[in-house]
Amino acid sequence: MHISKEAIPVQLDVPGAVARQQTDFGDVTGFGKMGAEYFSFGSGTDITELLHGLEGDSCQCPHWGYVVKGAITALFSDHSEETSKEGDLFYWPPGHSVRAEEDTDIVMFSPQHEHGLVIDHIKHKLAI
Repeated sequence: MHISKEAIPVQLDVPGAVARQQTDFGDVTGFGKMGAEYFSFGSGTDITELLHGLEGDSCQCPHWGYVVKGAITALFSDHSEETSKEGDLFYWPPGHSVRAEEDTDIVMFSPQHEHGLVIDHIKHKLAI
């Protein structure tokens, strides 16, 4: 799920401030502490192979985020894809991988334990 800034419903519009809110943008039920993350990907980066060996060979951690620059495509376990571009908010449910369409920076908020397991798996694959 992703949404452009312009599509987020305006809740407040007063001189000097506009507040937009999209309700029901993912579910955090059952997750503890959240981590804040800033990722930079080079054009063409695809992490799919690095996720092999995880459940479903994909990231099983949900993410909520914002595309700072560029474009990134989420590749879902059901074989669907969704591209989020600069200025978009996104939610990726468990069961995904990602591919950067161009040089891309994103900010994400993720359950830190679950995403830590994925990052550790990737580091092991890269032998870091």
